[in-house]
Amino acid sequence: MAVSITGLRNALATNLGTISGLRTAAEIPDNPSPPIAVVTMDGIDYDQAFKQGLTIYNFTVLVIVGRAAEREAQRRLDTYAQTDGIKSGVESDRSLGGLAYDTRVVNLTTIGSLQLNDQTYLVAEFAVAVYA
Repeated sequence: MAVSITGLRNALATNLGTISGLRTAAEIPDNPSPPIAVVTMDGIDYDQAFKQGLTIYNFTVLVIVGRAAEREAQRRLDTYAQTDGIKSGVESDRSLGGLAYDTRVVNLTTIGSLQLNDQTYLVAEFAVAVYA
């Protein structure tokens, strides 16, 4: 199965678009408009089956929320961290429109602050594995 990394990123962003009120981006935007989920490439594990039969594409989904009201930002991230949040959105079509064998949100790796363009945001990083 010939796989396009751009196609996988776009499909992940499409799946994330099923989450009400959350903007999505398949590429890192210059000026994010929170709340937004941004799909970034983390790494590739080649040759996971015989004759290049399986490759694992590792992505990070950065969920960025505004930090104007810190408690509200934390509550919003808490909602996205629940199993019916980002995990459910990413896995809403586990084949990514036929591009993959399976897609899993592996874990929530980090919650912290992010400084962009003189603005401070609260961000959560979700690790996603795409098996293709």
